[in-house]
Amino acid sequence: MLPVVVALRNQPVLVVGAGKVAAAKIKLLLAEGAQVTVVTSEVLEPVPDGATIRIRPYASGDLRGFRLAIVAVGDATVNAQIRRDANELGILLNIVDTPDMCDFFFTAVHREDDVVISVSTQGAAPALAQLIRDHIARTLPPGVGALAASLRQRRLELHQRGESTESTSWKTHVSSLFVQHLATNTTDSQHDL
Repeated sequence: MLPVVVALRNQPVLVVGAGKVAAAKIKLLLAEGAQVTVVTSEVLEPVPDGATIRIRPYASGDLRGFRLAIVAVGDATVNAQIRRDANELGILLNIVDTPDMCDFFFTAVHREDDVVISVSTQGAAPALAQLIRDHIARTLPPGVGALAASLRQRRLELHQRGESTESTSWKTHVSSLFVQHLATNTTDSQHDL
């Protein structure tokens, strides 16, 4: 598996099922700006506002026009049909609780503005991924998102001047700024005490 960050703003995503797990996935997708359609035989959990709901069983052809799909129905026959349809159409698929049928996995995520920490066990142990994510998040200095924003601005300024960002030793530059950031935040924290 190759960990990637996918831009889903305005992208059509299909969710099959409307139970607790599906509702959580729908909420995540909507927060990223995806256009979510839900196909479900029954609504077991409230579907977050913003999703389009079709109350009926999944039918072959429902995947047409979607970029990716998530299935949370717990029915092996339905899972197999959707897997076949996704293969035929070239659509990335996640069937929750069935890692060997998945093209991608959701990760345990921590966000602070542009900084995204994502931990995966490739579907083996989501609770472990969450534990590791929480541990990493606790070690981050306050304001690391602001540091990322300042680096984004610096890169933008270089591009606007027609300079390449490829020739800059970003690792050295970022390390220096990170040390300054840590020193500033440590000093600020001591003043708060």
